Amino acid sequence: MVNRKTAIKIRKAHRYLGLFLGIQFLFWTISGMYFSWTSIDDIHGDQFRNLEYEPKAFDNLISPSKINNSEGIRSIEIRDINTAPYYWVNKKQLYSAKTGEAKKDISEEEALSVAKNYMKEDMKVVNIQKITEVDDYHEYREKLLPAYVISYDTDEALKAYVSVTDGKFQTVRHRAWRWFDFLWMTHTMDYDTRDNFNTIVLRMFSLLGLITVLSGFLLWYTSSPAIRKIQKKVSK
Repeated sequence: MVNRKTAIKIRKAHRYLGLFLGIQFLFWTISGMYFSWTSIDDIHGDQFRNLEYEPKAFDNLISPSKINNSEGIRSIEIRDINTAPYYWVNKKQLYSAKTGEAKKDISEEEALSVAKNYMKEDMKVVNIQKITEVDDYHEYREKLLPAYVISYDTDEALKAYVSVTDGKFQTVRHRAWRWFDFLWMTHTMDYDTRDNFNTIVLRMFSLLGLITVLSGFLLWYTSSPAIRKIQKKVSK
């Protein structure tokens, strides 16, 4: 039987561990509830996108071998930019699929035409701007830069991103996504990239959480009247 002094120490350890970990446990619970009660399609912004869009089919295109590219061709994709066909070669350069001429960057008008294909028709554009760099916490992190940010007139602070270099529609961001991103950060405890499940902080809190649960079981064992009765019968 655990003596009274040891039982008091266990109780104190459990109480202070619970107090220390309580806020993070609360974040884990709230974020878990949010993830389970929201549709991932809505988080991705599918409700704002034209999901029926199909890229235009082009004909009379020049052969990629006629492109004046000293590196050769390792990869190639076709882009529809304002109804004109372009080759995106080696993930580095756009070339006209009609003339073979290199295209430096897309314009604001071309970016709007790309976004128009992927967004619903009733989306009203209120602003467009070009960004050349973002920090680790930006909603457009880890994607191709520079890019055009296209803002829409909605209650969700909706934004679409189109990369300047290759003219590709990259993603949409809105209020629900930003809440998801914040809660995902608190869930993973990765305050930089959001996606690292191997951070020291997460490992430490997980271990302390396990210790807290085990101390709770031990506390129940040391203070349970039923256990005391059983121990008295055994000792007789």
